[in-house]
Amino acid sequence: MKEGIHPNNYRVCAFKDMSTGDVTLIKSAANSNENLEVEGTAFPLIKMEVSSFSHPFYTGKSKLVDTAGRVDKFRSRYAKLSK
Repeated sequence: MKEGIHPNNYRVCAFKDMSTGDVTLIKSAANSNENLEVEGTAFPLIKMEVSSFSHPFYTGKSKLVDTAGRVDKFRSRYAKLSK
């Protein structure tokens, strides 16, 4: 490996899925000001919005997004202004 191009802070971090609360320990160079204690050891905490614990592709659960209903609601709300 080349010297001086790799991060010096490569260490184990706790990645937490904020929607499910699941935690995964992975080596990373990501920066964090927060810590999370896992089994008596403190790790830098990296918060994630989506991971394999919560993504519909991995969980098999699908979410229905009602885009047509939202568009109709928008049009009916602002139809008065366009006249």
